[in-house]
Amino acid sequence: MPETRLKMQTKKYDEVQKRLQQVEGDLERAEERAETGEIKIIELEEELRVVANNLKSLEVSEEKANQREVSYKEQIKTLTAKLKQAEARAEFAEKSVQKLQKEVDRLEDELVSEQEKYKAITEELEQTFAEMSGY
Repeated sequence: MPETRLKMQTKKYDEVQKRLQQVEGDLERAEERAETGEIKIIELEEELRVVANNLKSLEVSEEKANQREVSYKEQIKTLTAKLKQAEARAEFAEKSVQKLQKEVDRLEDELVSEQEKYKAITEELEQTFAEMSGY
């Protein structure tokens, strides 16, 4: 019976470990998406600076300049929202990894405890058999 419980604990541990690997993969992909978003933001900010410099050197109507400004602000707002979403996903993934790590640690401790109980029972059985053989 202790072997069955040990097997169940081992299976649980393997399942948790597999889930941890999946979450770590998800986290890595989320971090890559966040990094890609940050790179895109930097590229767009650079493009925005170039456009702003071009606007200074060109004579354009005030109405067109105002329309472009509104457009750029909306782009920055959209990109900022996308960045916040990516950061939130990355933070969620990190929390999930921490939670799963705690569960893995707990299961490892429980496994060690069960192994110690199994060892004690085995030793007790061996001692009993030895005593029985002696009589």
